[in-house]
Amino acid sequence: MKILSAAKLSETVSELRNQKKLTQAKLGELTGLHRIMIGRIEREDFIPSVLQLEALAEVLRFEITEMFVEKENAQSFVALRSEAMNEDEKEGVDTLFTMMFSLRQQILLRSRFEHASETRP
Repeated sequence: MKILSAAKLSETVSELRNQKKLTQAKLGELTGLHRIMIGRIEREDFIPSVLQLEALAEVLRFEITEMFVEKENAQSFVALRSEAMNEDEKEGVDTLFTMMFSLRQQILLRSRFEHASETRP
């Protein structure tokens, strides 16, 4: 089961923010997240929502899927308690999350396409 790695997200956000010479406050302005939340993400103390994660990925230019890891560890966020599920349920949840991310990407692409079509003469 793939899980969002708080450690990988923390490292990525901190590294890319510093490379782009952005303060936590400036990154917060660009993403709509409060600077305190940026700091908490960098300290592995907060996992952003999907919309917040997308905003960070767009501004810092990283792939959200690269923040997921295959195995569970102590520094990772698990949306559901996997030990309470059997293998079929785990596979179903993994499929559901994959479908949700795919649907969100489709919505974003359609929105961008419609917006581009409206601005053309």
